[in-house]
Formats: sequence, structure tokens, C-alpha cells
Amino acid sequence: MSTIVIGFDKVKIIRDVNVPLFRFIDYFKGFEEVEAVIRLFGDETEKVLNELWIEFRSRRGYMGVNDQDGHLIINAEYLRNGDARDIYLDIIHELVHVKQFMDGKQLRDRRFNYVERPTEIEAYRHTVEEAKNIGMTTKQIFEYLKTESMTDDDAMKLANVLGINYLP
Repeated sequence: MSTIVIGFDKVKIIRDVNVPLFRFIDYFKGFEEVEAVIRLFGDETEKVLNELWIEFRSRRGYMGVNDQDGHLIINAEYLRNGDARDIYLDIIHELVHVKQFMDGKQLRDRRFNYVERPTEIEAYRHTVEEAKNIGMTTKQIFEYLKTESMTDDDAMKLANVLGINYLP
């Protein structure tokens, strides 16, 4: 807690804000039985998912992992209105980042462009494998990979690294 003096008035601003966190398993059911998730966490799958927390925000973006404690951050609007298949794949992608966090990897290594970052390539590789397992076409996978924050060149670079040979 800290006190800030503004002008002649002494005001107290509580800066230690508690962000409400929710249990992953209360919002995402059955992931402990998904082979792609079991490949990540092995025998610890149920334990990891039971101990995983999520934070809902109304921020830009879709999902991410908090790099302080490894909990998921999910855009509430995206969860409400996003494409169900995309949400599913994004959860798989972010669970790879949770595993990377647990393994002590640096998730946002700024030395690399986003589509060249080793942690992103690993997460996308795992996600693309699951996309194929659920029957997505090469075109659908490419469209999933291409986000509005990516240039066309970056999307093609990522797709090529992942073995997705598609020409839009």
C-alpha cells in the first residue's frame, strides 16, 4: 500500500489490487482427456489443470500466459463470441506456454520476431498437430495461424516453418 500526495490534498490510493482468478477446470471441461494436453503434461495432466488459474480481461488480444506466475489470461469477449474451434486451439497453444513457463523458459524473448520465437514455434507446432488431428484442412490451418497482427510475410514464414504449404 502506498500514499500519494496530490496538490494540497492528501489522498490514499490502494495500489495492491487483487485480480480475481478462476479455476481453469471450472470453465474448460474435459481437457484432461485430450491427447494433445496429456502429451504436454503426462501423468501430471490432471494435477496441472486442477491447479491452473485463469484471469478474464476485457483487453485486446485473445489469450496469453502471465509471465509472473503462469496463469492464463483470457479476453472475456473472445471467450463469449469467438469461434469455438479457434478457442479450443488457442487453449492448446496456451497450455504449451504454461508448460514452457513451468520448465523455466522465457516466453517472450524479444531477441526474436514473434513468428521466429522458439517458444511460439513450439506452441504452434503442437497446435497445428492438434488441428490436423481434428480434421482441419491446410487452408483452415493457415487461416487459423494468420492473425490480424501478423503481416502476410510473417504468416507465410510461420506456416513454412510449421510445414503448412498453402498459398493464399
